[in-house]
Amino acid sequence: MNQDARLLALADQTLWTTALIVGPVLLAALAVGLLVGIIQAATSVNEQTLTFVPKLAVIALVFVVMGGTMMALLGDFMREIFAQVAQMPQMAA
Repeated sequence: MNQDARLLALADQTLWTTALIVGPVLLAALAVGLLVGIIQAATSVNEQTLTFVPKLAVIALVFVVMGGTMMALLGDFMREIFAQVAQMPQMAA
């Protein structure tokens, strides 16, 4: 049972790390998409590239600004996973 609890804790930590890494990118894309959508609705301009280009630029900016932090978080998480896997007892075949 102890090993099951450790695996569930590892899965929980995996989901939190994933949310922390992709959260800023998704929130930035959502905010820009909402802003451009409001502008398009107000001006009746329905051009698809008008939403794509600003989202792409903001996502690139988020990666430039927060990319180091995201990679450090991912690196720390991977080191912790490998340390935990090394400590787990070998399963009988």
